[in-house]
Amino acid sequence: MKRMTEEHLAVLRRHMVEMIAIHADLASEELGKAALDERVMAAIRRVPRHRFVPASVAPYAYQDMPLPIGFDKTISQPFIVALMTDLLAPQPHEAVLEIGTGLGYQTAILAELAGQIWSVEIIEEFASHAEALLQSLGFSNIGIRVGDGSRGWPEHAPFDKILVAVAADRAPPALLEQLKPGGRLVLPVGSEDAQLLTVIDKDAAGQLKTRKLIPVRFSRLETV
Repeated sequence: MKRMTEEHLAVLRRHMVEMIAIHADLASEELGKAALDERVMAAIRRVPRHRFVPASVAPYAYQDMPLPIGFDKTISQPFIVALMTDLLAPQPHEAVLEIGTGLGYQTAILAELAGQIWSVEIIEEFASHAEALLQSLGFSNIGIRVGDGSRGWPEHAPFDKILVAVAADRAPPALLEQLKPGGRLVLPVGSEDAQLLTVIDKDAAGQLKTRKLIPVRFSRLETV
């Protein structure tokens, strides 16, 4: 059997985006809207997800499912990546903190939409792989470091937006502190068996407003 070409993969990527749109429509009551932001969908269409997974699972890269990436971790289901990005609503002038780089797929989506991405990953092998891959794909607005994501990245704070791609029992206090007034934090909150995708907005006075949306399942936030 022939190997898939970039043209084949581009078609599969478009199909994946159509599946994401169907998921969003089916979840419209929980989400309060029937479609995700077109800027987000366009970024999903551009970023080659097959480059961000091990070669052994690359043929499945455009199915709407999580995939193993090593160290008992997964790359998130494309619908969840799109939804979290949509909820975060990153803008071209904004600085975004990401917790949990993984192999860099969500990082790349954010980098398509925001001005600067700072990403923290606790697994050194993931961080070095993601950094090299993102550079090879031409991204120049991403900084990655190895560390405890619960502590954020104080040297670059405050952030307009923060996205956490791992679950915690509650939003880490350091992340709430590093979020700008008027900023937004999106993360899964809950135990290993019962997590809810959560949006926390900080108003101009520093008060927090929390919305809980749909059930999700993420790896746990690791701290040191």
